[in-house]
Amino acid sequence: MRGSAGFLLCSLLLMALHCTEVAAQDVQPDPKTPCANWMGGAPGYPGHNGLPGRDGKDGKDGLKGEKGEQGMQGPKGDQGEIGAPGREGPRGFPGYPGQKGEKGEGAFVYRSAFSVGLKERAPHPNVPIRFSKIFYNEQSHYDASTGKFLCSIPGTYYFAYHLTVYLTDVKVSLYKKDKAVIFTYDQFQTNNVDQASGSVLLHLSSGDEVWLQVYGEGDNNGVYADNINDSTFMGFLLYPDPDVH
Repeated sequence: MRGSAGFLLCSLLLMALHCTEVAAQDVQPDPKTPCANWMGGAPGYPGHNGLPGRDGKDGKDGLKGEKGEQGMQGPKGDQGEIGAPGREGPRGFPGYPGQKGEKGEGAFVYRSAFSVGLKERAPHPNVPIRFSKIFYNEQSHYDASTGKFLCSIPGTYYFAYHLTVYLTDVKVSLYKKDKAVIFTYDQFQTNNVDQASGSVLLHLSSGDEVWLQVYGEGDNNGVYADNINDSTFMGFLLYPDPDVH
C-alpha cells in the first residue's frame, strides 16, 4: 500500500513540474506590446558607420587574355658599345686548286751602255770629241766615227766624263740634240796635271743623240790623253720607259 502511494506521489510531482514549465513558456509577454512587464522607449538613431575591414587575401590569377595588336615601331636606339672579339673559329678546309693561268710573256732585260776613252791630243773645238779607245760598246749604240751616242731604247740614262787637263784651260759641254745640257770648266795650273769631270741623268727618246765637245775657242782646249793619262766618256741605261715592249 505504501509503495503504491509513493509511486503515485512521485508521478503527480513530475506532472506538476512539467505543466509549470509549459505554462512558463506559453505566458512570456511580447516586449513590443503595451502589455509587457516593462515600459517601452522611442526608437534610437542609427549608429555610425563602422571602420573599414582589412583587405582580403589576393584572389587567384585569372585566365590569360587574348594577344593584343602590334604597337607602332619605336625610334632607333643609340648604337651600343663594340663587344669583345669572339674566339677564333676553327681552321677551314683547303680550297680547290685554281685554274691554270695563261702563259705570260718572257722577261726581257734591256741593255744599252758604253765606255770609251780618248786617243789623240787636243781635239778640235765646237765639234763632238771622238773617243776612239773602246772599253765597252757591246750594243754598238756609241759610234766612234762620230763621237755620238745614239738612243735606241727610250728611257732614263746616266752619263759621265772624266778628263785630264794639261797645257791649257778646259771648258767642255755635254750636248743632247744640238743643245748644251751641262758645262764643266777647269783652269790649268802651270807644271801640273789636273782633272775635270761631270755627270748627269737624262731622259732620252728613240733617235736622240748625246755627245761631248770642247766649248768655245782653242784657248779652252786642254783635254789631254797619253799612255798613262786617260780622258773618258761613258753612259748607260738605268731603266726603260714603261711602254717599251
